[in-house]
Parts: sequence; C-alpha cells; structure tokens
Amino acid sequence: MVDRALQAPRGVVPVPEDPALRRLENIILPDATPLPSAYAEADRRQAVADLLKENHFDPVGVPGGPFSLNLCVRDGRLIFDIRDALDAPVRAVVLALGPFRRLIKDYHLIVESHEHAVAEGGHEARIQAIDMGRRGLHNEGAEVLSQRLEGRIGLDFETARRLFTLVCALHQRI
Repeated sequence: MVDRALQAPRGVVPVPEDPALRRLENIILPDATPLPSAYAEADRRQAVADLLKENHFDPVGVPGGPFSLNLCVRDGRLIFDIRDALDAPVRAVVLALGPFRRLIKDYHLIVESHEHAVAEGGHEARIQAIDMGRRGLHNEGAEVLSQRLEGRIGLDFETARRLFTLVCALHQRI
C-alpha cells in the first residue's frame, strides 16, 4: 500500500531542490579557539574563504538552503550545528572525534615540520615533500569525514577537505 501523505497531489509534479542552494553561505567557528601559529591561522582563514567561495553541503532530509554552519568541538565531540538563512536551527550532527585523532595529531606534526623547514630556510624539495604529506593527510581526513557524515550530510570531496582543515584548527592538540 502506498502512503498517500508522502505523494504529491495528483497533477502536481514535486519540484526538486535547486542544487545551487545546497551549499554553505556562512561558517561560524568559536572565537576562543587558540591557534599555535600564524601558519595555522592562515590555513584556517584560507579553508573558510575557499569553502565560502565553492562548496556542496547537502543535509539529508533538510529542505531549502543555503545554510549556515556553526562548527565546534564540545566534550570530545565534533558538532555540526546547521542553520537556515534566518539563523534558525535545522539540524545538529554530532560526531565522535575518535576516528579523527590520529589524523589530527599527524596534521599538526606536519604543519609544525613545515613551519620549521621554512624558518630554517629549508630546501625546496624538503618543503615540497612536507606539502605532499599534508595533502595526503587532507585527502585521508576528507574520506573519513565523508564516511562519518554519510547518510546525514552530502559533501563533495573539496568541501570535505576544507572542513577537515577546520576540524584540525578546532582541535589543536590531541
């Protein structure tokens, strides 16, 4: 038997969501997040700027968009507080940080290595190798984040990479 409540009225074709609206238009991070260096602050600023320029953020079962995201870490959990254009809460997604701990720790070690290499006037090949490792960690972090959000928030790969950068910025030391 078909549930009539879920069907569009006869003769009315449901309008699909506009993909251009399934995006973030605002990202809010806690002001008190201490960043260990100017490099980490620049990384966070760049991730936010890139996210706002281009992203795909599709909370499953939530109509409308674009969305605002309040992203924070509280009690060892990563919280995606999703809001509509009027700042009304539409959904909160909470993830345990456990699956990210090794990646976040490694990310901070790589950032530290990069800073030391640049400060010491390191060879370009060494700096490039560190950057390659950082990109690989971003890719792995994006995959883990996408898997953890599967069925709750649809993301494209670049959006997941940039959100992973923000997760690392929020949780400076594990």
